[in-house]
Amino acid sequence: LLLLLLLFRCCRCVNGKRAAKDILEKPTFILAVLLLWNFGLLIVDHIHFQYNGFLFGLMLLSVARLCQKRYLEGAFLFAVLLHFKHIYMYVAPAYGIYLLRSYCFTANNADGSLKWRSFSFLHVTLLGLIVCLVSALSLGPFIVLGQLPQVISRLFPFKRGLCHAYWAPNFWALYNAMDKALTVLGLNCNFLDPTKIPKASMTGGLVQEFQHTVLPSVTPLATLICTFISILPSVFCLWFKPQGPRGFLQCLVLCALSSFMFGWHVHEKAILLAILPLSLLAVQRAKDAGIYLILTTTGHFSLFPLLFTPPELPIKILLMLLFTVYSFSSLKSLFRRERPLLNWLETIYLVQLVPLGIFCEMIFPLTPWKQHFPFVPLLLTSVYCALGITYAWLKLYVSVLTERISVRQKAE
Repeated sequence: LLLLLLLFRCCRCVNGKRAAKDILEKPTFILAVLLLWNFGLLIVDHIHFQYNGFLFGLMLLSVARLCQKRYLEGAFLFAVLLHFKHIYMYVAPAYGIYLLRSYCFTANNADGSLKWRSFSFLHVTLLGLIVCLVSALSLGPFIVLGQLPQVISRLFPFKRGLCHAYWAPNFWALYNAMDKALTVLGLNCNFLDPTKIPKASMTGGLVQEFQHTVLPSVTPLATLICTFISILPSVFCLWFKPQGPRGFLQCLVLCALSSFMFGWHVHEKAILLAILPLSLLAVQRAKDAGIYLILTTTGHFSLFPLLFTPPELPIKILLMLLFTVYSFSSLKSLFRRERPLLNWLETIYLVQLVPLGIFCEMIFPLTPWKQHFPFVPLLLTSVYCALGITYAWLKLYVSVLTERISVRQKAE
């Protein structure tokens, strides 16, 4: 913060008062703040217990290299990133299709369609060598020692159940809540036998497999199929409606969001995988800025239960308020000449996060319900935030699918 203040002071001394204000309103500065001072990344890495900062740095660096058409560097950085943390498999389809479309095929027709004869075996070979080299260095020792099955079992823990102990705010949170509601309704109407219903199987705070009571139980294969189907439209758009780096970023965000929505045992922290790259789009268009504000506000609020001790309450509230106010004010000033970033319904939804937070963080712990229903705040937070994240995902998809490509973009 001191360094930023010194930078502002230097700019003011050199260029006068107006220059410093211009810097504050530039998209590059706004983007830097949205990335470096991201509320979710700050609390997860510095108060919770993770190490996402340098990993997201590698991802953004690889995105920058691809945008600069330095494809081999971008592929190498992403391969290294993937072996650091396998959650980045969520966005691997976007990388694979973009590299195939933009690097392995070297030319387009006049109408923007792919020129099949431009396929380069040399480029494919170079990409394959990079992936194989990084994989050999990363997994080679485990293969030699015969520990690869153990590594795979750790990377893909299917025995941990559909949802984490604290539900990530995705489609399965809504699915679980619907199953709970139907169970209560079935018991009250005497449609279900109380002796055959497990107590708090999904909200007991344990990481384990569980069966739904009314709705069909979900298997890992079902989540894989749902995830695959949900990312297909974005991948098709990247292939058939290429828009260069912008189209790649849109596909990357949609792949991350789709995997978050339908993945198996998704952690709530995975929402940052969509929020951070969406920041790059938010400073370019008002439409994307509105989607960003919905996703980032809802996604960051869903991280509140990670910090659950009383001394952390004022810290997370203050940090959340600072980042949210800056996000709204900076993007509003950036697109002041365009339509409002949010409509009245979206505004009402986001405002309702305030009473929800007050109830979950301050009122509920003081009630006798806390002893008998300790996971009610988690359930309310997950379900309400899942509505907002689902809405942002659908709105972004509609925007991408209905977006028209200009003649210049086709030529590029």
